[in-house]
Amino acid sequence: MAPSQQAKSLKSVRGLLAGLAAGLCLLGGLTEANAQAPAKRPPAAPQTTPQAAPQAAPQAVPGFWDPRRRPERPDLSRLTVIRFLTETDYPPFNFTGADGNPAGFNVDLARALCEEIKVTCTVQMRRFETLVDALTSNRGDAIIASMAVSPQLRARVDFTDPYYRVPARFVSRKDAVMPEIRPEYLEGKKVGVIAGSAHEAYLKAMFTDAELHAYPGDDAMRAALRRGEVDFIFGDAISLAFWINGTDSADCCAFSGGPFVESRFFGEGIGIAVRKGNDVLRQALNWAMFRIWEKGRYTDLWLRYFSVSPF
Repeated sequence: MAPSQQAKSLKSVRGLLAGLAAGLCLLGGLTEANAQAPAKRPPAAPQTTPQAAPQAAPQAVPGFWDPRRRPERPDLSRLTVIRFLTETDYPPFNFTGADGNPAGFNVDLARALCEEIKVTCTVQMRRFETLVDALTSNRGDAIIASMAVSPQLRARVDFTDPYYRVPARFVSRKDAVMPEIRPEYLEGKKVGVIAGSAHEAYLKAMFTDAELHAYPGDDAMRAALRRGEVDFIFGDAISLAFWINGTDSADCCAFSGGPFVESRFFGEGIGIAVRKGNDVLRQALNWAMFRIWEKGRYTDLWLRYFSVSPF
């Protein structure tokens, strides 16, 4: 496998909700079977024109911070600048804006963190496979690039608390949406999934009575659902959310049931990487993330970039 492909396999497969903190914290309704995020980040959002139709129900905004675990304000006096590193082309998380400057969810979050900490912030875009080397050689201070926390990366860098998780979800045609999905509900149902993925492994372990149909990639799996060859597809909810809301879906489909985020299958979540032992910066970023979430700024940022919630 080429180095760039190996790097991509490590990518993630992206506080929200101040006003909803108590009610939605950590998606209070998630069950033990629905517990934390994928190890591989999703593909970049499809380059299609989003549909402008508003959602019928309020956007579900997830929360990744516990209001009962408020971090103490760290000593910020030693921080004067934070040099963030991000990837060049992974919309809507990071991309080059119309003015030629870095833009996207990760970039806006980085700038909000610097505002909260009250330090100068720079954002440099690099190829994903070069980010960790650039960090460890002191060409940057933190990586904010939808990087999935993994044991392999933990050996080289330290991570903040997760700032988003990537749930898995079922999608069905609009005339067959189910508000809740349990294993017994899918007995004998045809479910499309990507061959060899964590999503396939999860279905084989948890939805043993469903009839699985494995596909080589997203396009084939989604086309099978549009044609009615399968009853559901199961996969990365972030990329599926963009597909549902884009022209490629032809308005055929919608999410069924809620999110599945079991860490044993889907990883620890998406964090900001800092150099090993840089606890001053790591703690400052954790504190600032909590503050942004608590104030509702993270919710605003989430709603700006996710017109269809993956949650």
